[in-house]
Amino acid sequence: MSDDPLPVAGALVVDDDGRIFFQLRSPQRKLFPNTWDIVGGHVEPGETVIEALGREVFEETGWRLSAVLSVVGEYTWTGDDGLDRHETDFLVKADGDLSRPRLEEGKHTEFRWLGPDELAVLDQGDGMIRRIAEDGFAVLHTLGI
Repeated sequence: MSDDPLPVAGALVVDDDGRIFFQLRSPQRKLFPNTWDIVGGHVEPGETVIEALGREVFEETGWRLSAVLSVVGEYTWTGDDGLDRHETDFLVKADGDLSRPRLEEGKHTEFRWLGPDELAVLDQGDGMIRRIAEDGFAVLHTLGI
């Protein structure tokens, strides 16, 4: 097994009002149970980061990735399982009924669209998701969205 961190792709899905989509991980999840998260997951063998991004958006919401607006940032972290991960997060647009995501059964229990002044709900754990959200809103601001 390689010592390289596992690659992860994350999507900060943005709506037409400039809000970002978050979903609550179910209490049964091994990593970060019962915490808010962005859409995303591991890049599978043979997949590009962008292909993984599209797959994860569809699997976790039922939406289709329509545009990658910008890279938000790269983050290296270690999960509760002791494995290192290297995550690349992107601001994206998606096609579909954004008011009715099809949450992945058993993995997510609820969702919220948050604006930049509503991030207190993300104050949990080590604060990584809030930092990613703040980085996402900073990039949105530079794009004029």
